[in-house]
Amino acid sequence: MHPIAPSKIVVGGCLLAFSASFLNTGFLLSTGTSVSHLTGDIARIGSGLSSFGESDELPTVRVTVATLGFILGAVISGFLLHHPALELRKPYGRILAALGLCIIAAHGFYLRLPILSIGIAGAVCGAQNALASRYRGVVLRTTHLTGLFTDLGIHLGMKLRGHRVESWKLWIPVFITFSFMAGAVVSSIFVMRDQSDWMLAAGVGYLIGGIVLSLYKRITGIGEDVDHGQ
Repeated sequence: MHPIAPSKIVVGGCLLAFSASFLNTGFLLSTGTSVSHLTGDIARIGSGLSSFGESDELPTVRVTVATLGFILGAVISGFLLHHPALELRKPYGRILAALGLCIIAAHGFYLRLPILSIGIAGAVCGAQNALASRYRGVVLRTTHLTGLFTDLGIHLGMKLRGHRVESWKLWIPVFITFSFMAGAVVSSIFVMRDQSDWMLAAGVGYLIGGIVLSLYKRITGIGEDVDHGQ
């Protein structure tokens, strides 16, 4: 069995964080709705319910759809992958390619049914976030940063206390945070320049990434090696 190198985890996590941030920022700027931050969404739902019927109900409906979509996406990942630990024999490439197709479909629905696009994007983020949530004691999250900052603080505190903490456990949150920020910057440039195809670009990115990962696993046989070692 060939273990997965932490460097590959960092690269993969950074690419996924960039993609999720690109998608989320696009929706925030174009609809005012987050599709990857459930904490803020739940707060907005509660705020909207407190004044339901007295003001515009559309924002509350949108964040509710995004939240339900996120949960549905996580359920689908759990159904397909069965376990949250990272294992390369799992069909991550095919799932990412399928998520890309979903985003491309959301792009097609956006002008006529934007709320459906929000639900699909929420499901994509939920599915991505649940693809692999654990790796050698580290909780992996690529659609939001709160948990990553918590892990960074815990591991940094342990290291300052004198405990042995592998350096990659400190670098993963840092690199993923910068990737998330980069995704937001690039997405903002797309939207502010009135590039209506920003969602299509996100979908194509996921699709290509999934295909490349599947081909890489097939060429290197890395997934089969992990499977045989179990």
